[in-house]
Amino acid sequence: MSTPLIEARHLTREYRVGEHLVTALAGVDFDIARGEFVAVMGPSGSGKSTCMHLLGCLDTPSAGRYGLDGTDVSKLDRDALARTRNTKVGFVFQSFNLLARTTAQGNVELPLVYAGMHRRRRAAVAARALGSVGLEDRAHHLPTQLSGGQMQRVAIARAIVNDPLLLLADEPTGALDSRTGLEIMALFQALNERGITVVLVTHDPGVARFARRVLSFRDGRLTGDERVADPRPAAADLAALDDPPPAEPAE
Repeated sequence: MSTPLIEARHLTREYRVGEHLVTALAGVDFDIARGEFVAVMGPSGSGKSTCMHLLGCLDTPSAGRYGLDGTDVSKLDRDALARTRNTKVGFVFQSFNLLARTTAQGNVELPLVYAGMHRRRRAAVAARALGSVGLEDRAHHLPTQLSGGQMQRVAIARAIVNDPLLLLADEPTGALDSRTGLEIMALFQALNERGITVVLVTHDPGVARFARRVLSFRDGRLTGDERVADPRPAAADLAALDDPPPAEPAE
């Protein structure tokens, strides 16, 4: 049996708030295999965002073990964490987090700049990433010249430009209308079909139904782990919007 991409063992995160110790994540255990599409669900304060920060190497656990691609990330120093984060993980956020004065192409190139890639090479790689999300014709547009859905596609292209092992998305459809949200979920499903492991944080059951597995959190604890037998293709919902049922004949 192959080693899981993600191994969480008694994963715990506590914060000191004044004289009080607040437990945001209370010793959770789970594995995520390579190529899975997992939705992490729970209400505000459930621990789902804390879990994502730990999985993305944006934070370190107070106790327990986090293994990513066979490495115990819990024991890495700050520099090693940054290297892991920049080479193995891609991030997509609700607020897009694009540089306002930088073109779509420039925003997608940023991880490659940090990686030290030569200018000509990174331009070609970024262009391919934009093409993979259907935005090759918007490469030289600024974020202010793009729709919300197009900005999120740029953010996704930036997240995958380094060919990460893990794509983490935090409420990626939260700032979008229903139709555009479906388009983004269809894109995540297509990326997952290409072999990218996707972990998506959401409070919306309608979004979670597009994943293949749902992890449910409450009060810092893992309360459910459900396999989705037949995930809904987002493209099917889009097609239904484009082809509504015929109107009833007039009497």
